[in-house]
Amino acid sequence: MKKLFWASLITPLIIAAFISVSCNKGGGDEILIGEYGSLSGSEATFGISSTNGLKLAIEEMNNSGGLLGKKIRLITYDDQGKPSEAQTVVQRLIKNDNVVAVIGEVASSRSKAGAPICQQNKIPMITPASTNPEVTAIGDYIFRVCFIDPFQATVVSKFITNTLKLKKVAILKDVKNAYSTGLSDFFEKEFKNMGGEIIEIQSFSAGDKDFKAQLTSIKAKNPEAIFIPAYYTDVNLISIQAREIGIKVPLVGSDGWESEKLTEGKAKDALEGCFFSTHVSTENPDPAIQNFITKYKAKYNMMPDAMSFLAYDAGMILFDAMKKAGTTDAQKVKEQLAKTKDFMGVTGKISINDQRNAVKPAVILEIKGGEFKYKETVQP
Repeated sequence: MKKLFWASLITPLIIAAFISVSCNKGGGDEILIGEYGSLSGSEATFGISSTNGLKLAIEEMNNSGGLLGKKIRLITYDDQGKPSEAQTVVQRLIKNDNVVAVIGEVASSRSKAGAPICQQNKIPMITPASTNPEVTAIGDYIFRVCFIDPFQATVVSKFITNTLKLKKVAILKDVKNAYSTGLSDFFEKEFKNMGGEIIEIQSFSAGDKDFKAQLTSIKAKNPEAIFIPAYYTDVNLISIQAREIGIKVPLVGSDGWESEKLTEGKAKDALEGCFFSTHVSTENPDPAIQNFITKYKAKYNMMPDAMSFLAYDAGMILFDAMKKAGTTDAQKVKEQLAKTKDFMGVTGKISINDQRNAVKPAVILEIKGGEFKYKETVQP
């Protein structure tokens, strides 16, 4: 009788625990979305901005009734700007948290670390801003909502050739980042195809503090401009040291420059009249862009940058695919993501091509008084 009594108590508890685990595994009344990004480390503004943009997209969806009759819940992990940590947190999102999709990363090196785990587990992943072509080549569950570096290289090459009318350019690249080395290679090829000359190539490793040896070598070749496909933390120091040794030519960069920290301190003057390519301009009068800026400023009391816009679009494209699929089933969501065509995002009209890359325009911004001013748009 004692055994029967205890069994009668324990059995319902086991069943209840099983139901609880099952509900958590499936998300219950919630749709669990994972995100990984650099909330700390040298490119922390990228992770913070993208998380803010994604949260705004989720808040809007939930306030308008949710998705597929459920609320969306975001689980975000800080990868500290490290590829090894990106692998760890993506594994955790999929295996422990049971997310149905993953948003991330901004940096290509970290997306290349996390994407294989998503691909192996057949979980859709959308990177907001990783522009290296190799990211989506990892597999058919990996997508992006930004342009890729061959296009960005063409944009910068055209700008230097046609707008600045310069022919002799040096390159200073970061050999620790796939983003920088890939973009450097594409730019070198495109610029030469347009009749330009690459007169010097120098390199550094992310986190270096002294660039004067490389810059002195570049200065000796008398370039008309220096192309620096790198992240804002390094560019800030590079620009200051370039001016200190007497380099006066324009520095030209890419979307890795876009952060309010780029022009901190002496870099504000050092980068005056310099240029970089990116995904969107906050000066664009497009109502979608200005409406996003208004909502973002109201919530976070700061201006959004390109990473905020792109992460918002990544979220909205994912939710659109889930709506069309009528489910969060990974295979069906993946199929709908691949069919994305003329989606009106805040960064422009987005279509996903056969390589799961977004086809969309780029903009060139000029740095004036520490602010990023619209210069021109280049269509795909």
